This record gives sequence, structure tokens and C-alpha cells, in this order.
Amino acid sequence: MTMLLRDVSIRGTQTQDRAVAAPDERKRRLKRYGLIGGIALALLLLVAWSAKAWLSSEKIISRERLRVAVVERGPFVRDVAATGLVVAAVSPTLFAEAPGTIIYKVRAGDAVKPGDVLGNVNSAALLNEYERERATLVSSDAALNRQIIEVRRQMLKSSQDADIAKVNITAAEREYKRAEDAWGIHVIPERDYKRAQDDLETAKLNYAHAVQTAGLEKDSLQLELRSQSATRDAQGLKVARLKERVDALTLRSPVAGIVATLVQIERSQVAENAPLVTVVDLSALEIEFQVAESYANEIRAGMNAEVTLDGRKLAGTVAGISPDVKNSQVTGRVRFAQQPQGLRQNQRASVRIVLDERDGVLKVARSPFADSETRFAYVVRDDDAVRVPVQFGAAAVGEIEIRSGLAVGDTVVLSDMRDFKDAPTVLIGN
Repeated sequence: MTMLLRDVSIRGTQTQDRAVAAPDERKRRLKRYGLIGGIALALLLLVAWSAKAWLSSEKIISRERLRVAVVERGPFVRDVAATGLVVAAVSPTLFAEAPGTIIYKVRAGDAVKPGDVLGNVNSAALLNEYERERATLVSSDAALNRQIIEVRRQMLKSSQDADIAKVNITAAEREYKRAEDAWGIHVIPERDYKRAQDDLETAKLNYAHAVQTAGLEKDSLQLELRSQSATRDAQGLKVARLKERVDALTLRSPVAGIVATLVQIERSQVAENAPLVTVVDLSALEIEFQVAESYANEIRAGMNAEVTLDGRKLAGTVAGISPDVKNSQVTGRVRFAQQPQGLRQNQRASVRIVLDERDGVLKVARSPFADSETRFAYVVRDDDAVRVPVQFGAAAVGEIEIRSGLAVGDTVVLSDMRDFKDAPTVLIGN
């Protein structure tokens, strides 16, 4: 039995199994490495493209943020637009000529004509001064007349002395002739002859001195007369000025118009030069406007202007521009070519002043950041905004002139590019 068991071999499972080939480890590694290499190559290409884009443009701007305009050629109108108010071109204010009490003869809103009495200022001090100076003038007139009489008297006396001296010369000459004849026949002593000769010379000297004294006396008297006359004239001018001031105490309207304001209270005490009443000439109304001070040197008197008032367009002319600058603005006035009816003070109006108007101008829409001092602009080329040198000219409200650097059809960036710090190119991203 034991022998049988030893001879019988146990049958294994070899007949049930099937040989299978082992996987190719090398191919599997190559496949894995190939996939990794492809991904790395794609990343490398992406990085290279990004690096190329970064190198070719220092900055990137979104296309949605970009505002652009196309360069074109056409009419160019440069104007200034402003709002204004209707004001009176002539609105004189009368002032108190001297301290006193104001008494009005009109009320605000009354229509007046030139010369109409608006009121009076009762000034006792000015009236007393006027009367006192008038009395002084009368005294000066009397003194001047007295001086004229004295001058005539003195000149007459000087003339008389000269005439007497001349007569003495004639008498001396006659005595000398007689003495000369007598001395010739020796009927008189030589002493008498010499005395007659001396008397003639003395008479001549007295006459010459009398003539010179008369001339000096005349000059002196005329000088005193001119001095007295100047004193009188000065007093006359003083009285005339006081007369003007006294007349000015009666307030008269200088123009035809409407009484706008009674500044003082009725019968109140007013100081000298205090404002009293204002009259508005409604036949001479203008538009007062304000513009930025940068336009002050370009707006000149005589320029044409267009005024829009209650929907009506009216022609006008710039009357002037003030040199004073307040809050970075200057004030100007426009005069109507023909004043319309029904104007009211402080009525609002729009003013348009044409500074420049030309045809065939190379232009582009104006960027808030571009003016005549700007030297560069960004031009869209494909997907880049390229910085190019540009020379701008005159600037209007919505357009700006191009003098060089751009051509018709160029697309110019209007957006603010200051954040890119003058980069040569800026990539335009989606």
C-alpha cells in the first residue's frame, strides 16, 4: 500500500495556467515622459509668447477702457462758449458831494429823463463855505481894482518925472548955448561957461535915470498886478468849484432810464461821497460773461459773438475783456448789434465767441489730456498702442488741430495714458 502511494504522483495546476508576456516597462516610461514633455513644451510656448508680448510692450491696457478717435480733415471752428447775465452798460450812481441830509424826489422804479431832479442834499456847512468864499472873492476884486489904479498912478508919476527931466535938458541946452556965445566974446567969466556946461550934463543924466526908473517902476508895478490878479483868479476858481459842489447837492439824472436803487433812508444824515441813488439806462444793455483766464489773451474787443436768449440767436460784438483774474476766470462784455425788446436785468443768456474758423484742417477729437504743449500721442496699430511724436496746434472745445506726426485715418488714443509713464508701446488686451 505504501509502495502504491509512492508511485502515484500528485497532479499540479500547470495544465490549467496560460503563459502571459510581461508588460514593456520601457515603452510605458517613454509614453509617460512624452506626455510630460508635451505639457512642458506647451507651457514653454505660452511663457515664450507672454515674454515676447512683455518685451514688445511694457504695459497692457484693456480694450474696454480704450477711447479712440480717427484723424480726419475738414472744417475747424475754434470758439468759446459761456453763460452770462444781462446787465446795464450804463448805470451811473450819484454820490453825496458833502455831508448833509438827503431828501429824495423820486422812488425806485420811476422813469426819469436826463436832467430830472432825483433829490437834494441839504448841507449847511457847504453853503456857508460857499458864501464865505464868495465874500472873499468880492474883496479880492476890490483889491485888484485898487492895485490897477495904483499902478496907473505910479506909472503916470514916473512918466511925468521923465518928461520933466527931458524939459530940463532943453532948458540946460539953451543956457549952455547962450553961455557959449557969451564966452566966445568974453563977456562972461569962464566959470559961468563951465557951470552951464555942467548943468547940461546933469540934465542929461537926470533924464536917463528918470527913463530907467520909469521902466523899473513899470516892471515892478506889473509884477505886483500879476500877483494880485493871480490871487484873485485862485479865489475865483475856488468859488467856482464850490459853486459846482453846491449845484451838485441837487441830484439830477445823467441818463434816461429807471431809478434802480435809493441807497439811503429818506432824510437820513449822509457822509461825503456816500452813494445815494442809481439810475439804469435800459436802452443800453449788455451781456456780462466769464471765461477761463487762458482765453483772456485771445478774446479782443470787436470780435463777433452769438448770443442765445430765450431761444433766439442774436448777433453781438465783444465790447471788452477785463484784465482782472478772479477764481481763474476773467469777465467780459458783449454788446448787442441791435438790442432786442423786452430785455430784463439779470436775465440769463448763452454767449459763443468764434476765435478761429478754417477749412481743410487736419484734426482729431480732443482728449482732456491733450493741448498745444503736448508732444506725443498713442496711435493704435494692430493690437498695440504706439507712442509717436505729434505736434498739435489750436485747440477747440471738442477738437484739436494736428500740425505734424499724424495722417488721415490714424486712430488716436484719447484715454488717459499717463499711468504708463511714456512707454514706447502698450499692448491692447481683450
